[in-house]
Amino acid sequence: MGYHPDMTTTFPTVKPVTPLLAQINADLGVLRSLDEDDLQALANEVRQYMLFSVSQTGGHFGAGLGVVELSIALHHVLNTPEDRIVWDVGHQTYPHKILTGRMERLATIRQAGGLSGFPKRSESSFDTFGVGHSSTSISAAMGMAIAAHRQGLDRKVVAVIGDGAITGGMAFEALAHAGHVRPNMLVILNDNQMSIGHNTGGLATYFAKIWASPTYIALREGSKRILEHVRTAWDFAKKTEEQMKSLVAPGMLFEELGFNYVGPLDGHDLPQLVQTLEAMIELKGPQLLHIRTVKGKGFSPAESDPVGYHAINKIEASPDTTVSKKPSPPKYQDVFGRWLCDTAAIDSRLIGITPAMCEGSGMVRFSHEYPDRYHDVAIAEQHAVTLAAGMACDGLKPVVAIYSTFLQRAYDQLIHDVALQNLDVTFAIDRGGLVGQDGATHHGVYDLSYLRCIPNMIIACPSNENECRQLLYTAYQHEGPAAIRYPRGAGTGALIEDEMTALPVGQAVTLRTGHNVAILNFGVLLEEAEVAARALKATLVDMRWAKPLDETLLLQIAKSHDRLITVEENALAGGAGSAVAEFLSGANIDVEIRHIAIPDAFIHHGSQTENRKAAGLTSDTIIEAATLTTAPAEALTKLV
Repeated sequence: MGYHPDMTTTFPTVKPVTPLLAQINADLGVLRSLDEDDLQALANEVRQYMLFSVSQTGGHFGAGLGVVELSIALHHVLNTPEDRIVWDVGHQTYPHKILTGRMERLATIRQAGGLSGFPKRSESSFDTFGVGHSSTSISAAMGMAIAAHRQGLDRKVVAVIGDGAITGGMAFEALAHAGHVRPNMLVILNDNQMSIGHNTGGLATYFAKIWASPTYIALREGSKRILEHVRTAWDFAKKTEEQMKSLVAPGMLFEELGFNYVGPLDGHDLPQLVQTLEAMIELKGPQLLHIRTVKGKGFSPAESDPVGYHAINKIEASPDTTVSKKPSPPKYQDVFGRWLCDTAAIDSRLIGITPAMCEGSGMVRFSHEYPDRYHDVAIAEQHAVTLAAGMACDGLKPVVAIYSTFLQRAYDQLIHDVALQNLDVTFAIDRGGLVGQDGATHHGVYDLSYLRCIPNMIIACPSNENECRQLLYTAYQHEGPAAIRYPRGAGTGALIEDEMTALPVGQAVTLRTGHNVAILNFGVLLEEAEVAARALKATLVDMRWAKPLDETLLLQIAKSHDRLITVEENALAGGAGSAVAEFLSGANIDVEIRHIAIPDAFIHHGSQTENRKAAGLTSDTIIEAATLTTAPAEALTKLV
């Protein structure tokens, strides 16, 4: 029977005693010298420390608990950081950070100036590749393996990828290439969703031990060299091997791609993991170790609810129930989810599509009420977009719910498969703008720039939750590609009208009439713009649309004001402000324009408020831009 960690049902309220971790934090070499019993004790210390630390700060949770044993085994067997570990996505790397000298800094994770929630090369030499998006690990690790070979280095390279991430097309491209080039590398498939195949028991473990042994590899390869000259015998031997392996393993796909497949193994059995890794890491050519883990392992609430415990907020003291609390405004994702269900009820052509973001995009209710009209395509953004295009070709009206940062991965499909053919696809772009703690890999700050240049596309930027609902409806009614981008988090508290009304495409709304200065707001920075407009006695316009612009209104305002200030939570280059400047320049209108937007810099992790301050997206910066001669970009404070 394999080792199983101690089970915990509650978060530790005091910092746990972790003597082994204290030694390793000072010297990773200690980890490599630990015996089997100490390794198991270390796993319990890591799990308890992570439970305590994340409960104090919030952060990604379940995935890290599931790879405690794997993280320990890898650093025990490998000579890191000289040997390379490439983690896919990186949600699961909290134990890795704890083991690599960052234990005490874990209390700063995802906070401004603190540790990143993902591997980050500038943070530690143990973070060999910066990640945040999925399915990149095998490609990066293969590149490192080729580099090591070219330089004559005896360096071990390991990629750790989950069963969700390996469904991404990029991962299969890398697997196919590795099978052809045959670099010395190990891919560890961390299967915590039972989506690859299930096979447990003594026989599977026994065969896994055999297949990982140098003796078996030598026998198999030697037999191949002999028998390949005797075709009948070769065919019989190959068929026998495949039949035997298919009885106890689901890995024939990987074998066909050119990998030596081992597994599945219990990913929480530390001694077995160490033994198998020690054997496989010495083998030549591409290797794949399939392990089975439990997301949230060792913490029973997370094991029971892996989705709910994917990430958690800071655990606060129980609130005072005697004090009445004003209800929080709905999140924009939930505004979208309600609109989706309301629209589906009146239009049977509506189809909802998401690339593995059902909960995050607010589609849970829709998936339950309209299961035959709901498609979760897994981590396959390119497929999601072209799937929608195919549906639109034949009479359906697909709505693709996707995070702004992930839509970047399907840019070619967006242009060629949707826009070029002028297909009726609605893009509900969540997490538009700065997202906070997840940092630079997850900020959706380029969508206005990369969408605006695409012909046939219309782009809406709602400033509150009711406007979001009405603009979603407007975009859906538009016959052609349409995008609505809205932010992460709660709305402003605006009253949401039940009735859905199609608003005029490309028409802005003047909220306040002033003189000299006009503030043109695109999206959710409207509250900051309102504060500035009152202070400046300026005109304030809610533009609503980044494409098409309200050209008639822009001409009127440009002729009646001395200075225009554009405000958007998007990159300065190519954004909505650029669109205004391009239009007025083309119309030969001579007016001073200043832009409040994200400068040419990556904004790192912190709260959304800190992110906006760092990027200069505040009422103070708007006022400064209207009254001073310095450029707003100078207000940027770099977050590291």
